[in-house]
Amino acid sequence: MHILPQADTMPTMTSHGSLLRALATVSGMTLLSRILGFVRDFTIAHVFGAGIATDAFVVAFRLPNLLRRLFAEGAFSQAFVPLLGEYRGRRGEQETKQLVDRTASVLFVVVLVVALFGIVATPLLIYVSAPGFAADADKFALTVELTRITFPYILFMALVALSAGVLNTWGHFAVPAFTPVMLNLAMIAGALLLAPWFDRPIEALAWSVFAGGILQLGLQAPALMKIGMLPRFDLVFRDEGVKRILRLMGPAVLGVSVAQLSLLINTIFASFLPSGSLSWLYYADRLMEFPAGLLGAALGTILLPSLTRTHAAGDHEQFSSLLDWGLRMTLLLTLPAALALAILAVPLLSTLFQHGAFRAEDVLQTRSALVAYSSGLIGLILVKILAPGFYARQDIKTPVRIALISLAATQLMNFAFIGWLRHAGLALSIGLASCLNAALLWRGLLSSGTYRPQPGWPRFVAKIVFALAVMGLVIGFLSGPDALWLTSSTGSRLTRLAVVVIGGGFTYLATLFVLGFRIADFHQRTS
Repeated sequence: MHILPQADTMPTMTSHGSLLRALATVSGMTLLSRILGFVRDFTIAHVFGAGIATDAFVVAFRLPNLLRRLFAEGAFSQAFVPLLGEYRGRRGEQETKQLVDRTASVLFVVVLVVALFGIVATPLLIYVSAPGFAADADKFALTVELTRITFPYILFMALVALSAGVLNTWGHFAVPAFTPVMLNLAMIAGALLLAPWFDRPIEALAWSVFAGGILQLGLQAPALMKIGMLPRFDLVFRDEGVKRILRLMGPAVLGVSVAQLSLLINTIFASFLPSGSLSWLYYADRLMEFPAGLLGAALGTILLPSLTRTHAAGDHEQFSSLLDWGLRMTLLLTLPAALALAILAVPLLSTLFQHGAFRAEDVLQTRSALVAYSSGLIGLILVKILAPGFYARQDIKTPVRIALISLAATQLMNFAFIGWLRHAGLALSIGLASCLNAALLWRGLLSSGTYRPQPGWPRFVAKIVFALAVMGLVIGFLSGPDALWLTSSTGSRLTRLAVVVIGGGFTYLATLFVLGFRIADFHQRTS
């Protein structure tokens, strides 16, 4: 029984077949990065726990990280990659190289100015982003110091985003996907090896972020050199391509990064909550980002260049087919991850983080945020699949309008939920707004005729829902009561969690197999 359209209804496209291989490559590298990310967070939780110092670092790291996602990986990548694909397909290697050189030069100068401004204006930024910290002079001063150390990270990551865009356009997905590993390694080393050498150990994490940015940029330089696209300094603000990128970037800031802007606003709300609230949200967000990065970022990364090439070729049927493939893969892989996060919140959190200074109470407080976040996981990932459907066509206005609606809805829900759900209410507002964002993007693509669903969707969804129900019953039975996880030893938790995860995953896949799902169907339909 087929779960995707028949092969003769799909476009014959070599890159369509390679999408599955590219997804495996990017997801594999992302998996390694996420595993190291958990090791990093486990290390931070063990060494620093959830308190004033960790809250200060979370805010300090979130500011440059937010700018990275807003301007570097977010708006810049969505504006740069489609134009780069157009240049490569229509204008030849010389003009493409010139675009890379001039874009890199302008990006470097602009972001350098932003980084210097951020360092000088750090106290003001902390007042705006975490006003609740002002009531504690020591906490505020520590946050300012840590932020000034981490702020140059945005400069390194802006150039990393440009490098990744070039490499992905050339079909070299492995190096950009592996790059985040360097940051995780730097932070693990900082927490374990450097922290004892600082009067305030948390400073070691800030300097590790700085070092991680340098390491990530250095890793991509040889790959760029190999394809002849290592940028040279050529500062021309009036270049046609640069001006087009800048025009697209302006509205794209909100269009692709509404979730990150919501996180910043949530930081303002959370700064007024009891100490530890920001840390609980951080650890829940980190756990949720595992499937979000493994699936959403990977699918979005490989789809955007393919959609750009297809749009440039004028093949609308193929464009729609690529979106349909991405949506089916998203539902197939994301829904079980969201269900597992909700059911296994305490088992996962206690196993990963309940060590050293991270107590059982911290697990329970983080659990409520994680369950709330899991409600919006499908929305977060669908946005990363649907938004490229607009950006590949250089349509920025539509997703911007949708992003603004979602942002307004987030803040309305913040006010509605924070009083009785506290920090978990902030997580729930982001999750529900992400689902709203995805629904509006999907409706926009559908109503414009850009996306036409392939046959078989009702049966496809019904089978996934049935498989999810079976999986949920199995993992709920195998995991047992939460209290047992909070009092068990680390070895016992690891063993039981492995049994539950393997059992749940096997149940889901076995149920799909019985219902007629075959890996060969995906290979055949995407070949």
